[in-house]
Amino acid sequence: MTIISAAPVINVGHIDDVQELSKNKPSQIPERFIRDISDRPSPHKPSNNISYNHPFDSYIPVIDLSKLITGNKNNDDFCNEIAKLKTSCEEWGFFQVMNHGVDLELLERMEKVSIEFFNMPLEEKQKYQMVAGTIQGYGQAFVFSEDQKLDWCNMFTLGLEPLPVRNPKLWPTKPSDFSETVEIYSREIRKLCKNLVKYIAFTLGLNEDVFEEMFGLAVQGVRMNYYPVCPRPDLVLGLSPHSDGSAITVLQQGKGNSVGLQILKDGNWIPVQPIPNALVINIGDTIEVLTNGRYKSVEHRAVTNKENDRLSIVTFYAPNYDVEIGPMVQLVDDKNPAKYRRYNHGEYNKHYVTNKLMGKKTLDFAKINN
Repeated sequence: MTIISAAPVINVGHIDDVQELSKNKPSQIPERFIRDISDRPSPHKPSNNISYNHPFDSYIPVIDLSKLITGNKNNDDFCNEIAKLKTSCEEWGFFQVMNHGVDLELLERMEKVSIEFFNMPLEEKQKYQMVAGTIQGYGQAFVFSEDQKLDWCNMFTLGLEPLPVRNPKLWPTKPSDFSETVEIYSREIRKLCKNLVKYIAFTLGLNEDVFEEMFGLAVQGVRMNYYPVCPRPDLVLGLSPHSDGSAITVLQQGKGNSVGLQILKDGNWIPVQPIPNALVINIGDTIEVLTNGRYKSVEHRAVTNKENDRLSIVTFYAPNYDVEIGPMVQLVDDKNPAKYRRYNHGEYNKHYVTNKLMGKKTLDFAKINN
């Protein structure tokens, strides 16, 4: 996720807008979207010995956040839920939270204005075209060459906090309640993020305010992803495999959507089944570095569907760009030496957004070759 300037992004024009393509019900997929055989999400074409017939339950761990928010730390419910959270971070890097405290009506309003935005005429959406040098705005991000494969997805990204990362020209006037809804939604998701990093610190035996104090005025951005119906979902990807550069990421999967999110666990791509009213949380590269690899960011991707479109709303929460990041001293010792170097988070953010999505390769930026 970026908010600051980056390397030039190739503008994706009308001909490559997937919603416009989908409206025309093409019998063939344009070559620009067709993945190499090894990259396709087909169970008949596994790559690098990765099996797509996974043995796991499709439900990733689920945390009842109300037991942490209201629970006494000596209470059995609190202890059990903290143990589940620790296991989720250690073994999955992904989990879903229920009873998270974000008003369900607000989630519905956010989904509604997002869909209304994507359903506007292309000419209207292009008023907020992604500006070269950033990934804020409408279009496709992480595209740096004319021959790069495109994802079957339209994106709309906004910087939120701190205020200097915002580009007011990209905040749409239609739908009329879009900006107000995004503001309220983002405030509530920020509260959730503050709680989540507090409890993640607790699972590590650290002071629960350690991440918040370290992050300073945390950077926050939101990205709406729209995946139209695709006639050949076996040939394309909705979103290329990647891990997130954030500390944590909060994902809202639209109601009634088909399964689209998949995470890579033990060499298997596992679909994440949406749970009504739950939010999906994942660990980003920043937490992996801070915990010296104890909690790892996880590669994930999105696939498309032949019958249904899909919406997701993603919030990225990360340290201020001025903050220096490196393994926390409490989590480094002779048996577990530092695996990552210290660096400025803004420097990493710039590195992240000037490279196309390539699994976890971006994190090589920080790794120490012991």
